[in-house]
Amino acid sequence: MAHLTSHHTLPPFPEDLRTAPLVSVSFAKLEANHNESSSDFFQACKELGFFYLDFVGSKLGETIISEAEELNKVQKEFFALPNEVKDVYGRPHLHPFYAYRYTETEGKDENGAPLRNANYNLRKDDILGQCERLACHPLILEHQDLFERYIRHCRAAVDVLLEHLNTHLQLPPGTLANLHRIHERSGDHVRFTQNHPGAFSEDRARSAEHTDFGSLTILFNWLGGLQVRLPVTDEWVYVKPIPGSCIVNLGDAMVKFTAGILRSNIHRVVPAPSTQAHLTRNSLVFFTRPEDKVVLKRLKGGIIDDQPQSEIPEPEMTSHEWIMGKGTGRLPGVFTSKGFEGKARNPEPPVPVPVSIPA
Repeated sequence: MAHLTSHHTLPPFPEDLRTAPLVSVSFAKLEANHNESSSDFFQACKELGFFYLDFVGSKLGETIISEAEELNKVQKEFFALPNEVKDVYGRPHLHPFYAYRYTETEGKDENGAPLRNANYNLRKDDILGQCERLACHPLILEHQDLFERYIRHCRAAVDVLLEHLNTHLQLPPGTLANLHRIHERSGDHVRFTQNHPGAFSEDRARSAEHTDFGSLTILFNWLGGLQVRLPVTDEWVYVKPIPGSCIVNLGDAMVKFTAGILRSNIHRVVPAPSTQAHLTRNSLVFFTRPEDKVVLKRLKGGIIDDQPQSEIPEPEMTSHEWIMGKGTGRLPGVFTSKGFEGKARNPEPPVPVPVSIPA
């Protein structure tokens, strides 16, 4: 395992911390349609909405691990660029969402400039040549082949997960897959993330609480810092990084499609714990989202039809409108199966955001 990932080069995650009870699901067994593993996967999607996807023993899975390790090196190189260089590719002037974004921290770099916690969103359609490409740094173009392979391989893994969900939901064959076709425009993207060491702040942590906008998220963490809110107790607990496994969580779209059968759990990122707290934290995320023109609403068929119908009509938005609304702060609050939990617990329903859909 030490040769498969770089976790062994970092201080170990502290053993005395309470951690999230994530189920570990073998991707190799899902590929082989192992019934018990498939049932464990579906149960995790309903109960916590987070699970470990163990890629060890799968050719595709171990390829994804290797590519994630390479992309982690690329993102560190990108974040080490001068700020004025990165700012060229920033939001909102480049794009309101698919761009570089940062917040300044209390720390200073060697030149006395404020350190930045930052992320950089690189959309799937740019990398696969399915739209007019946004400007990007030459470093990204130098690794075009790596990005493309990683996206295609992550999507192949996601397709396996979608097929198992489709079966358990008893939907007509291909229902979920046909909402997530890789060759169609969508909000799928790779995200680089970097956070510098800093003291824990409850206010900052609270402001970072969120659910993911889309369908399925593949996350590689090398250090701790990710926390999930346990559904029953509302307790915040760390998610321990596991070498050879990514962390998968479900997003808002799966809650909407299944009328609340599946769970999009609230989570946040805080400073790495104790033994790792002095290190800069990077994570690599791949977001899978429904095609831009898909309307986020309850699907028909299977066990979804057994779910109670709400008497209050819910505003319908396309996936693109939902992503742009939530990604740019125009849809405030955290979305759960109960609807929106506003930042100030605002009970007002969200208003559709008039965002044009790309052709």
